[in-house]
Amino acid sequence: MKTEIIYGKVPSKSNCYKIITLGPKNKRFSSLGKTKALKEYENSFFMQLSGAYRGKDIEGFFELEIDVYYPSMRADLDNCLKGVLDCLQKSKAIRNDNKCVKITARRFVDKKEPRIEFKLIELDE
Repeated sequence: MKTEIIYGKVPSKSNCYKIITLGPKNKRFSSLGKTKALKEYENSFFMQLSGAYRGKDIEGFFELEIDVYYPSMRADLDNCLKGVLDCLQKSKAIRNDNKCVKITARRFVDKKEPRIEFKLIELDE
């Protein structure tokens, strides 16, 4: 498959959820809700994802090769991987992120154009 580029800073999955309270007064419970930043990134990801990947619905095992371009060296590389896999699943590029058997990830700095560049490699079962 081809290399795909998605522009924008990938939000850290560990910082993208907030505790929300749901239910009627006498039966309230807490849950996790997505932050505005995560929702906006997911929408942007979907809009930028090309037809080569959107709706591909890879069912089998696959590898992810990804280069992450952050605006600075502050962010941890591993914190973005789950978010990217979730976006791929939500965009129906992959059926389930538990089929990912290998991730090759590299981190770079690009202050002007933070982005990810990735490729999915389908594996024979």
